[in-house]
Amino acid sequence: MPLKATDPATQWREIDDWEDGTGWIAYPEETIERASHVLDGPEGLWLVDPVDFDGLDEFLADRGEVRGTVVLLNRHKRDAASVARRHDVSVHVPHFMNDAVRDLDAPVEPVRTDLPDSEYGVHRLVDNPLWTEAVLYGEESGTLVVPEAVGTTGYFRTSDERLGVHPALRFKPPRKLGRLTPERILVGHGAGVFEDAEQALQNALEGARRRTPRLYANNLREFLP
Repeated sequence: MPLKATDPATQWREIDDWEDGTGWIAYPEETIERASHVLDGPEGLWLVDPVDFDGLDEFLADRGEVRGTVVLLNRHKRDAASVARRHDVSVHVPHFMNDAVRDLDAPVEPVRTDLPDSEYGVHRLVDNPLWTEAVLYGEESGTLVVPEAVGTTGYFRTSDERLGVHPALRFKPPRKLGRLTPERILVGHGAGVFEDAEQALQNALEGARRRTPRLYANNLREFLP
């Protein structure tokens, strides 16, 4: 099983299907499980941190027209530009995320407070020279989109976590997330959390430091030969 696949994606798996959106993992066999999402809006679809695959346009056509792509993490340029060009739309990037707009071969629009034509507010979560991350939160629907700070794939979680803080943030977990009351949490790595999402988030934040040694030990056994 590759850590991260690089060949064009010909297989994919749908995840996180709910009334106002859905998601997919373009490379189901890769370890890091890069997840992408479609958010339905009144003026079209928003594609969050998209990873392209053969058949993506046909998959989207059943839901509507693409309004734009979104990059929420400076390391998650992924295929946002190429998908945006194909649909003749812009890449939308939080205004404080300067690194993410470099080398994007597509029109870029900065986002300050809200994703246009949607219910989603844009909130700064991590902002330092190495890591710049924003989240989307829809208060009406209770949908929270977190690209990296928390996730559900194996190397994020211990055995008693449904949602885990990223290994690099364990000693300083993103406690801003604890102010939110999500009904569902969509993540950039792995399938989302749809049952007791707020409880899963609080458990992840409160136990992040305490469970760090166990998580690191698990990851060493998993990744080292």
